[in-house]
Amino acid sequence: LVGKVGRYGCGLNPLRGQNNVQGGGDMGAIPNRLPGFQDLEDASLREKFETAWDVKINPKRGYHLSQMFESMDHGEMKAVYIVGENPARSEADQTRAVRLLSGLDHLVVQDILLTQTAELAHVVLPAAAGWAESEGTVTSSERRVQRVRRALEPPAGARDDIDIISELAARLGFNWGKPTAEQVWDECRRLSPMHAGMAYHRLDELQGIQWPCPDESHPGTLFLHARLWKDPIEGPPAPFSVVEHDPPVDQLTDEFPIRLTTGRRLDSFNTGVQTGQYTSPLREREALLLSPADATRLGIVDGETVRASSRRGSVEVPVRIEASLRPGLAFMTLHFPDQVATNVLTIDATDPKSGTAEFKASAIRVDKLGAKVTA
Repeated sequence: LVGKVGRYGCGLNPLRGQNNVQGGGDMGAIPNRLPGFQDLEDASLREKFETAWDVKINPKRGYHLSQMFESMDHGEMKAVYIVGENPARSEADQTRAVRLLSGLDHLVVQDILLTQTAELAHVVLPAAAGWAESEGTVTSSERRVQRVRRALEPPAGARDDIDIISELAARLGFNWGKPTAEQVWDECRRLSPMHAGMAYHRLDELQGIQWPCPDESHPGTLFLHARLWKDPIEGPPAPFSVVEHDPPVDQLTDEFPIRLTTGRRLDSFNTGVQTGQYTSPLREREALLLSPADATRLGIVDGETVRASSRRGSVEVPVRIEASLRPGLAFMTLHFPDQVATNVLTIDATDPKSGTAEFKASAIRVDKLGAKVTA
């Protein structure tokens, strides 16, 4: 709308939880895309991958996470293979998520730690950590691909993701051998034009390259949409359309008058699998953040334990009064699910565009428990 894309200091950068969320999408971990964001429904692109992989690719787009849980709920999806995720604690409406995962005919979890999801699994595959124990690449939100190098051997019994998947393929009758991380990356470069110029030696020399990088003479692309400012413009103009506002499904009422939004804090990540065990004098545990006006109206003091309830369930949680919150808005994280199961409160209704659950828009009420004070 204001032209703040494709120029220095402009653009949108989502603050993701880890350093390789972008890389997952780049490699095709999206329901309607092949590696390099190539359209799954394009027959010519599918044919290229089918020839390289010697396999027929289903032209029908897959499910995103929320649709997977809907499919489980309808009894259509009966087996799930989870790699490096903890949906038993990260998915909205936790009670429903645990029920559906527990009801699967077969659940496989591949992870570095025994998560709450892994505890529900029929098979657990111990994996090497992506940081320090593995070889490969990561991609930042600015599209910069960088090398990752193994510094430590994984613990006994834990195996690299490539080893696990290659052996699984062998047991299913496919002879992939034992590919190295560089061989896997070179295959990606052959099939994904935007990665074609990113040989390992160039990633080492340049300490990372931003895609698209179509050949080994290309320096990488600093500004993704700079073409829009060329005169004349290069390629098609950017589409622009109005999106209608859909109000949250979980409506505020006299019974549930407070809007709960959930999110992260700087020192923690998601369900705390990787960050929940360390302590620091400056680190805050889970709390329900309330505005001073709401705390006063409810007769609640800082540190008091209250009951927060939604249409799906209730949790007991200490309160922290936060001056920056406006009245009627509360905040919690999901970093400490063993202390407070925040996602018991959240709703699994999804955004019509992204398919993401409405973690930012649950309706709750807050009730006093009495003189139970934690601080």
